Amino acid sequence: QVQLVESGGGLVQPGGSLRLSCAASGSISSINAMGWSRQGPGKERELVASISRAGRTTYADSVKGRFTISRDNAKNTGYLQMNSLKPEDTAVYYCNADITYEYSGSYYLKNYWGQGTQVTVSS
Repeated sequence: QVQLVESGGGLVQPGGSLRLSCAASGSISSINAMGWSRQGPGKERELVASISRAGRTTYADSVKGRFTISRDNAKNTGYLQMNSLKPEDTAVYYCNADITYEYSGSYYLKNYWGQGTQVTVSS
């Protein structure tokens, strides 16, 4: 079994910062691309940032210059550093990852999602 668990969400004032973590556990052989998405109240889920295994990153225009995605391959963990937060960043944030895992001697590739962590930006 493979799991992704997010942490680090919470309530922060406008202009503040939060750092989200996404820890993968289980029979993991390797983690390829990782990403963070968010879904605000009454909105569709949108991709916020992604990072390849080699470290190549992409960002949504709405977060460029404010958010930084990173990863620690040795710890099977991804991060999203969020600075200069705005009320419109309020959302449930989800991480996802393309993970190769081992099961009964064979290897499989599957996209996994975490359960989400709430980020609320409000004064």
